[in-house]
Formats: sequence, C-alpha cells, structure tokens
Amino acid sequence: MSTFPNSPKLIKAGLVIVDAGTARMLRIISLQYNSDTLTRSLTAQTAGGNDHDRVEPMRFKGPAVETFKLEADIDATDQLEFPDQNPNAGQYGIQPQLALLESLVYPTASQLASVDAQANSGTLEIAPMLAPLVLFVWGKNRIVPVKVNEFSITEEAFDAALNPIRAKLSLGLRVMSTDDLGFGSKGGSLYMAYLQNKERLATKVQSASFATLGIEGIA
Repeated sequence: MSTFPNSPKLIKAGLVIVDAGTARMLRIISLQYNSDTLTRSLTAQTAGGNDHDRVEPMRFKGPAVETFKLEADIDATDQLEFPDQNPNAGQYGIQPQLALLESLVYPTASQLASVDAQANSGTLEIAPMLAPLVLFVWGKNRIVPVKVNEFSITEEAFDAALNPIRAKLSLGLRVMSTDDLGFGSKGGSLYMAYLQNKERLATKVQSASFATLGIEGIA
C-alpha cells in the first residue's frame, strides 16, 4: 500500500541508555507505538518548609521536581504473520522487549556477583551499584535524563507456549536535575540544555496586555 507523499515522517519516542561513567551510548530503545497521552507534573522547590515562613518566601532551593507518566503498547501480531522474517517473535513473543525495559530497574547479574564477592572477602565499605544514565526522548525539544520510578506491565495475550505477544506498559519517570547529577556530568549538562530550551520556548509567547485581563494596571 502506497503512502501519501507529503505525509509527515513519524518519529518515535524512546529511551537512550548511556554509560554513567564514560558517557558512552549503550542502547537506544524506541517505543513501538507512541503513547496517546503524556502526563507531566512539576513541584517547585521553594525555601522554607512552612507555608507561613516569611523569611525566604520568594526563593528557590533548586530545580522543580518534574515527572512524566505514559503508557505504551507492545504487540507482536504483525511480526507473527511473517515468522521466517521474525524468528525471535515466534520463539519468545515480546519477552525480549520486556526484558530489555526491565533491565532499567535491575542491577546486572555481574554487579550482584561482584557485591557478593566483596562481602565474602570482608570488604567493609561496598559502594552502591552504578546504574546507567537513562535519557527520555520525546521529540527534539525533550531530551532529558530520568530515573525510572514506576514500571508496570499488563500482559494481555499469549501464544500456545504462553509467551506474551501483547502487553501494555505504564512508565513513571522522574527527571534527574543538577541536584541529582551535578553540573560536571553528562547528565547534568543535558539537564541544563533541557532547561535552557524551555526558557527559549517561553520567549516565543507574546505577553498579554492589562486590557486582556480587564484592568488598567497594577497600582
């Protein structure tokens, strides 16, 4: 089936996995289908923990805490129609895709084995296991480091061998700011670029007038 020649190219949202130590790109994960909705929340970090504290009422302690929530579908139906071209789908269903996403919230087996070996050797201080840096990409204006806070999977259909072939994912992501990553890291510089891009976008909105608000001015 031919497509309309002037139809826009569909881009995919996804995640980019980066080595936190070397800043080397490890993996790119694109969503099979873009989510219909993207829920965002921002909580300001203001000075003073008391609503009645008047000492520093107009000061920020740091960047706002920002979160994203989205749902995504994974479906192997189309691949299963052509088993010779998609042998993994026929043998495993969508388990490889699910395993890849689940790896974002697990330390690796080698990391666990290393921690166990250190404990058995009597190491007194064992550093927490380092997770990769995850970048959430939703178009060119939203490239931001995130932490996967929530992840749930609802498997909705299975093949004869009980391999899942269709699932709905729910992802909750918290933006990692310079408070988390510092200014000198790859993640910190990406967050600053994300914040600066927001500021540039905000300047493109023309300021309203007092008349629009039905007033003559602020006395």
